[in-house]
Amino acid sequence: MLARLLRWWRQLTAMRTALVLLFLLAVAAIPGSLLPQRSLSQNSVNRYFQDNPTLAEWLDRFYLFDVFSSPWFAAIYLLLFISLIGCVVPRAIEHGRTLFTPPPTAPRHLHRLPEHAELPTTLPGTGALDVVEEELRVRRFRVVRREGRSGPEVSAEKGYLRETGNVLFHLSLLALLLGLAGGKMWGYEGSILVTEGQGFCNSFQQYDTYSSGPLVDSSGLSPLCVDLDDFQAQYEDDLTASSYTADISYQLDGGDPVGTTIGVNDPLRIDGERVYVTGHGYSPEFSLTLPDGTSFTDLSAPFLPADQGTLASQGVLKVPDLGAGSTDQLAIEGFFAPTGVTQGAGILTSVDPRPLDPQVAIVVYTGYLGLDSGLPQSVYSLDQTQIDRGLLTEQASGNLAVGESLTLPDGTVVTFSGYQEFAALQLSHDPGQLWVLAASIAVLLGLVGMLLVRRERVFARVGPAPDGGGTVLSIGSLTRGSADTGPRFTALTDDVRAALAARAPAPPGAAPTAHEEAPPS
Repeated sequence: MLARLLRWWRQLTAMRTALVLLFLLAVAAIPGSLLPQRSLSQNSVNRYFQDNPTLAEWLDRFYLFDVFSSPWFAAIYLLLFISLIGCVVPRAIEHGRTLFTPPPTAPRHLHRLPEHAELPTTLPGTGALDVVEEELRVRRFRVVRREGRSGPEVSAEKGYLRETGNVLFHLSLLALLLGLAGGKMWGYEGSILVTEGQGFCNSFQQYDTYSSGPLVDSSGLSPLCVDLDDFQAQYEDDLTASSYTADISYQLDGGDPVGTTIGVNDPLRIDGERVYVTGHGYSPEFSLTLPDGTSFTDLSAPFLPADQGTLASQGVLKVPDLGAGSTDQLAIEGFFAPTGVTQGAGILTSVDPRPLDPQVAIVVYTGYLGLDSGLPQSVYSLDQTQIDRGLLTEQASGNLAVGESLTLPDGTVVTFSGYQEFAALQLSHDPGQLWVLAASIAVLLGLVGMLLVRRERVFARVGPAPDGGGTVLSIGSLTRGSADTGPRFTALTDDVRAALAARAPAPPGAAPTAHEEAPPS
């Protein structure tokens, strides 16, 4: 049993296994980029279920709408994490020992190395090795001289940063996984639609949708409140959005409001929180006048865009407090067109996302909305079961431009009084963000070291010349990570040969050179 566990552990901690798991993790993330995810947009998932009910049900069984929180994705992630620890940590310890270990002794047969040369010289053995050592130190080799089995020798090595880069790369990858895991465990994000003049505070109860890690305490969220003062959208000539900017004011822990402007790629960053602009739309405004003269003004609700190209939007305004009875309630279900055009039999559509001619097509219901029934319902649509059961009754419908009204049978007047823009804001808290950034930079540095640095060893040994006159210097080189080592070794041997010739003693009777002093006559 123990032998089987050890065999399994060796297979799991092999670098080949880590690469396979890394590939599987990348493949497993593909559905998360192709299919809508609940953590990002519950509405998109709901639309997918409406468009593909049978397929969506099967996909949901395999957690394909919650890929990054699914058990099978977590299993791959955990196995990759264990595999990297098992293969990188021992390798890092071994490399740490290697940094303080001198270069190995020279092999017995230097001529069997990929690059080798034999240089005859008249210098003695120690002098020839002095020349080699000097040339190697100039090239920033770590040099050791020792008495080997076959005589005096020199061992030199450089390029330790290659293995350091390798270890740094894998340790940084491990740190990157830790940072991502930490962000998921202690991070959270919430999305909310905020109409101009309104705001929200950092609380899960206020968000339209939110997701949080298992270790997040809702009572410990940062006390940040944000108000949307104004929103501007700029469009290209082809009506595609070029920029979204929102003028906001925020308060942290009850302090004084601070104004700033944020955009899609320019979020608010404060106290570990980030507030992004992720989209926008329109909130039509209505006013009601009851038969007894009671008026309700500035009633609005965000309408969700059904067409991103023209921002034609659908939504509902629920008014539960018109009278004393629970059945004395009203709902305005409508279609908002920023630039409205009527086609065919009074069908309203939009041709431009800019509010050049805002119009609405509305259907007014009265009765019981069911808001206090205890059953959840969307704030962006009516509960169809209330209509089917006859608890909500259609009273009137029509197309309205700004300022136009629709009168119900009981004398209630519904007026389309205008519109405001809303911004889709997302607040995110990721404590592992800086950790992930630092780990990503370290991964790149380690990769650069792996690709650009060569691990190179050079050995030299001296021996007597075959004819007994002088010394033969044997040099061999072994380089890892590069197939083209000939020019580097040739340059080394050329420099050694020139230095040997310069230091060689002049033969007897030779004329002195210009810098030598002639003996007295």
